[in-house]
Amino acid sequence: MRFGAIVLLAGLALPAAATAQPYDNYPVCLRVYGPVRYDECRYVSIEQCQPSASGIAGQCVVNPWYQPPAGPSARRAQRR
Repeated sequence: MRFGAIVLLAGLALPAAATAQPYDNYPVCLRVYGPVRYDECRYVSIEQCQPSASGIAGQCVVNPWYQPPAGPSARRAQRR
């Protein structure tokens, strides 16, 4: 009985662990289509990505999960 409860709780915890963002923090992704669709987010520009997409079923797209680096704080920007 205890083993079943442990297995049930472990099974419920797995979907929560799978929600982590799998994308690297780059502004452009190569979206590859095929039997399995996936994104490779490793490019700083569309122009850099395009050679990788050439000749395959892929497309360069803007990474919707991209987080630009934080700039100087507003307090620092006002100081001279």
